[in-house]
Amino acid sequence: MVEHASIELMAALGKLRVEAEAAALTLETPGVEEARVTKAKLLDQLLDYILPRLIQLEAPMLAVVGGSTGAGKSTLVNSIVGERVTESGVLRPTTRSPVLVHHPDDAEWFQPDRILPELPRTSTTTNDTNALRLASSEGVPKGLAILDAPDVDSIDVGNRVLAGQLLAAADLWIFVTSAARYADQVPWDFLKSAVERDTSVAVVLDRTHADAIEEVRGHLARMMTSRGLSDSPLFTVAESGVDREGLLAREAVQPIIDWLEDLAADSDARSSIIFQTVDGAIRHNVFAAHDVADAMGVQHEAAQTLTDEVDRAYRQAADQVAISTADGSLLRGDVLARWQDFVGTGELLKSVEEKVSRIRDRLVDGFTGKRNRSVDVNEAVAQGLQMLILEKAEAAAETASRSWNAHAAGRALLKDAVGFERASREFRNHAERTVRDWQRDVLELVRVEGADKRMTARFLAFGVSGVGVALMIVVFSQTSTNAADEAVAPGGPATVGRRILDAIFGTEAVDRLAKKAHADLLAKVDTLLVAEKQRFLGLFNGPDDIAVLQESLRVAARSAERARHEDALDRKGLT
Repeated sequence: MVEHASIELMAALGKLRVEAEAAALTLETPGVEEARVTKAKLLDQLLDYILPRLIQLEAPMLAVVGGSTGAGKSTLVNSIVGERVTESGVLRPTTRSPVLVHHPDDAEWFQPDRILPELPRTSTTTNDTNALRLASSEGVPKGLAILDAPDVDSIDVGNRVLAGQLLAAADLWIFVTSAARYADQVPWDFLKSAVERDTSVAVVLDRTHADAIEEVRGHLARMMTSRGLSDSPLFTVAESGVDREGLLAREAVQPIIDWLEDLAADSDARSSIIFQTVDGAIRHNVFAAHDVADAMGVQHEAAQTLTDEVDRAYRQAADQVAISTADGSLLRGDVLARWQDFVGTGELLKSVEEKVSRIRDRLVDGFTGKRNRSVDVNEAVAQGLQMLILEKAEAAAETASRSWNAHAAGRALLKDAVGFERASREFRNHAERTVRDWQRDVLELVRVEGADKRMTARFLAFGVSGVGVALMIVVFSQTSTNAADEAVAPGGPATVGRRILDAIFGTEAVDRLAKKAHADLLAKVDTLLVAEKQRFLGLFNGPDDIAVLQESLRVAARSAERARHEDALDRKGLT
């Protein structure tokens, strides 16, 4: 019989642990709590039992004694060992910290880096449920260890959780019940999970009056058969008194002692139990991994919905900015007033050619006048653009927040997120910087395009700054069709800007420059809004990331199952 696990199996299970740990279950979706519990149990059993056991298959077999409150587990353990190694009492819960009893020669097998590595070790009695008390006794045969676990139905939540963790780390379950408790649902739920995992189980009917033993034993045996435990040993311990040490009479527990000693002495029988339990545990955890992957599919759907709603809100904001920066909306208020002050009315600029001499006269004082007033236009444009972008970002944040609050997953994410219904605190500064960068790029565009025209009268009349703001005005009125609008009406301030640029660059060049400048603006705004929406998207794993993690978990689960199957065949000598 093979006495070690294959390298392929160990590698596959190590990969399964990594992928299960990375499985994203952060969104509040239907069934997610159950999936989180499944994931936690999967990781616990891999780390507490499967991997440590496969690394040291020759280690003593661990028999965990579990069962109902008041079933007499601690008294039974003490009586089997022949000395008081674990405490029991009247108050419930009675077992505070788990006690692992082993033969003195087997002590090294139960150091912290072996079985149940996350539980700290102690050699003294303690009420710390997070500590594992080690006790050595000659009453335990070599090759076997007995662990007294807390009650599976304890009133203490921590005890119940620990009981489940310890039972999941067992090679063999010794399940203790009594005439008063054998039909309780909670213990049978645990036994059901043992059947599902193919865990080796022995049942002890304890504290049963001699007159009722046959009847209760028969009923219990039928229950075991109907639940897949027909091959499990069933022992009975009649109700009796205890000696001064709190131990049952030796003959009352002798059949259990003999059975355990036979197991300890028979390496093949012991290995068979261990292999059966390990193989079942691996198979069960492969199924559990697929269950977690299924839950990730629901997570993916929720993540996609949340992502789509945020994308929609910020795409709408970008689209509205695109419309408002080309339909003349910005050519009102301060922008219009500053522009009119800079160039005058259409009546005054019937022909740029006619005004060249006048403009030259205004440049005599050292390029003051219009050149200085172009700065005012530039500032007005900057403020108008910033306010527009901020307004749309605020609306996008409000829309996204409202959409998310309509979903349980979104509400949970926003519960502890502050200020998501508004644009971020830094957004105003980022918008200002974006607009300033765009204006500098517009001036550079004008500077490059007008490289061979800078000494012409028309260009000199307005300078790079003046021509630049004229281009901005043209950009903002590209799609306007409202002839009644003062700013864009024929002969109005917007058309004046167009006439100036046409006279300097020509119609085709102006069209090209306006489209390029507008495209550059929208690209910058889009980058700004994409960064802003990351506030929302950064709260959870994106759908693409979840899909990758989900597939990685499924691949790891399939690899673990394949390696388990091949390892089992190797042990049976069939390969």
